Amino acid sequence: MDAVRVALLREVLAGTEWLGATRRFAGVLRGSVVAHGGGLLLVGTPEYEPWHLAAHLVDEAAWSGTPELAPTLVRQHPRPGDPAHLAVGPGRIAAARRGETLLVVAPGEPAPLLERVHDARRAGVTVLALGADGGELAAMAHDALAVPAGAELDLDTVQHLVSAAAGENAEVPARGRHGFRDRVSRLLEVLTAPPPASW
Repeated sequence: MDAVRVALLREVLAGTEWLGATRRFAGVLRGSVVAHGGGLLLVGTPEYEPWHLAAHLVDEAAWSGTPELAPTLVRQHPRPGDPAHLAVGPGRIAAARRGETLLVVAPGEPAPLLERVHDARRAGVTVLALGADGGELAAMAHDALAVPAGAELDLDTVQHLVSAAAGENAEVPARGRHGFRDRVSRLLEVLTAPPPASW
């Protein structure tokens, strides 16, 4: 989903709780990784790997000038022939330490994942959860955004909103140049503004 589609989705969602909730969660995510200079781990479940969110966060990191947003995707069952960026297994969560952030994107709560998250939290890792409504994962997390079954939005759409907001919430670079997202945002404002009143 590109910047124009995200902007249109936000327009449709105006007046709902989703915009504020995704922006708030994105701010917590960005604040956590920027404060520690990076160290973002992203993990899902064996049935739901958030590789699409990983790709969007890498893009947002580049566009916003916030490299700390680029995550390491931790996969439950990487294969020996996988490229390096897809070959990180659950052992990386076990090795995580204070100063790192673990973003768990999971529609459910498999027991092995809960155990790994619990161990990471005890090691001082900041845990953020996106997906499951309530439950043990949300209780373990320092912050969570629930996407209940049957909600207006599905988990994939919420991930698009969170990743876009994480990049937008970044501070404008000191050199004063406007980024791609700023230019697209200004263009959308011009294109969607009502015509000037004629006298």
